[in-house]
Amino acid sequence: MERKNEKNEDKGKGGNKLSLPDKPDALVQDERVPNFSLLPKTVKRRVYALKRLQLQSANMEAKFYEEVHELERKYAALYKPIFDKRRVIVTGAVEPTDEECEWQSDREDEELAEDLQKKAALEEKQADSASAVDPKGIPEFWLTIFKHVDILSEMLQEHDEPILKHLQDITVKFSEPGQPMSFTLEFRFEHNSYFSNTVLTKVYKMKSEPDAADPFSFEGPEIVDCEGCKIDWHKGKDVTVKVIKKKQKHKGRGTIRTVSKEISQDSFFNFFNPVKATPDGVDEDLDFTLATDFETGHFFRERIIPRAVLYFTGEALEDDESFEEEDLEEEEDLDEEGEEEDEGDVGPM
Repeated sequence: MERKNEKNEDKGKGGNKLSLPDKPDALVQDERVPNFSLLPKTVKRRVYALKRLQLQSANMEAKFYEEVHELERKYAALYKPIFDKRRVIVTGAVEPTDEECEWQSDREDEELAEDLQKKAALEEKQADSASAVDPKGIPEFWLTIFKHVDILSEMLQEHDEPILKHLQDITVKFSEPGQPMSFTLEFRFEHNSYFSNTVLTKVYKMKSEPDAADPFSFEGPEIVDCEGCKIDWHKGKDVTVKVIKKKQKHKGRGTIRTVSKEISQDSFFNFFNPVKATPDGVDEDLDFTLATDFETGHFFRERIIPRAVLYFTGEALEDDESFEEEDLEEEEDLDEEGEEEDEGDVGPM
């Protein structure tokens, strides 16, 4: 199930019930109700009682999301055989049967004109004859998805593409019962000349409990931290760095030497070496980088992994664009309403 955007999360206390102090922080904050201080004392008491009830509701909601996480774990096990079958077809380890390959789209047949059908059949025939060897599985399946999805293609560099051709599968694993709430993305690679790892992992730590200082801001589980993994690059194959050469002149002897220096460069594989939040949390650029990282992890988990084939074909992209267009239309409507109100404020000339 798809929830609201997941933000940041803690060491994973997983929604432990907050004790109600004599005067919760939420009750002693400056009231935002105009003239709240002028309300009768008896009314204020009742408002505080409602806020205590709201606090209990927030804690109850946290427990609800804990159970949702358990439900996700249960269904992850049920999805696994389906995703395993997807992997062996993509990698070419198993050839699907004729029955498994049956797929008829009446809508597509109706939309294609007769001349286009002939042209498509001719191109398909030429493609079959051009490739004497039948390709194994679905070549560049995951790389194609990376290129199709904006949030991933922005991270993708040309030097990443040869490596991602070896990517065989991406899966998500949820934390075990009783453990802090988290999920792990696993990227499985076939043997390649770039690194020795067969699996690269990224762990997203979550929190699902109201903040003691601001409990009414709770809107569900949040991602609060993430941890990558060490990539064991083969010598000279690390695409996250590049080597530059500089000439240095000796001050005394005047001799010149050339030294090599490694500097970092853009690469998707920096995804596995995430930045960490600063304790004071005042670095806006860092906060933006973290937010983008959390959004990417969430997108892998909620969209890419469960609907991979639809991102490969581009069908899921059409759905995503439809949502964006609807949001844009709503914003335009609001702008128009605002303009009308402004005009009303001016009054007749």
